[in-house]
Amino acid sequence: MSIITEGRWTPDVVTALCQQLYALARREEEAAASLAARTPYWAPSPPSVEAHRTAARLLRADADRLEFESRPWGVPI
Repeated sequence: MSIITEGRWTPDVVTALCQQLYALARREEEAAASLAARTPYWAPSPPSVEAHRTAARLLRADADRLEFESRPWGVPI
């Protein structure tokens, strides 16, 4: 049973939430890229770069999981 068929959220709510999660992930990737660009190539990347990349990866994973759980059983991704 999916979160939509259980009556928790409507498809519009799930779509809007996923869009926000993907937007937040993009912002985290942009922050990581900005920090990495300011670091000289011979210097190690600051730990915050990896932190932003990890945050983006986790946000995308949450959005993917939410999308998957909102699909009716048997519907391919």
